[in-house]
Amino acid sequence: MEKITSFTIDHLRLLPGIYVSRKDHAGDTVVTTFDIRITRPNYEPVMNTAEVHTIEHLGATFLRNQEDWKDRVLYFGPMGCRTGFYLLLTGDYESVDIVPLMKEMFTFMRDFEGQVPGAAAKDCGNYLDMNLPMTRYLADRYLKEVLGQITEERLVYPED
Repeated sequence: MEKITSFTIDHLRLLPGIYVSRKDHAGDTVVTTFDIRITRPNYEPVMNTAEVHTIEHLGATFLRNQEDWKDRVLYFGPMGCRTGFYLLLTGDYESVDIVPLMKEMFTFMRDFEGQVPGAAAKDCGNYLDMNLPMTRYLADRYLKEVLGQITEERLVYPED
């Protein structure tokens, strides 16, 4: 069986960043899948499910309400390995194209206070598994260590 593309990336050299994971076609529309890598795979602890869940709720809420991008958002959700998230957008984009959007989204998460959107029994299948303080910490760290001085090595997958 052939390896899927995401398993061909050298995860030992992959840094936190924003990467184009793949581009697909749905009819005449290009769908760009981004790898929003928050922690360094196999070098630092993965995110716990509570903060992954909170980032998912806050990120999806932000993206689907962001005036300039909301009509292009198809999906925002976690990677099974708990080191990052996938963002699927309609359109043909490069990583650098969404850096301002990611800065805005992670600032929203870092500064968010109050009840996490959708964190209620009637809205979510596991509403108690949330960790807003850790989400705010991770968002702040990502803003400072990745987005604040983003370089080519954090925008393009490492070559073999």
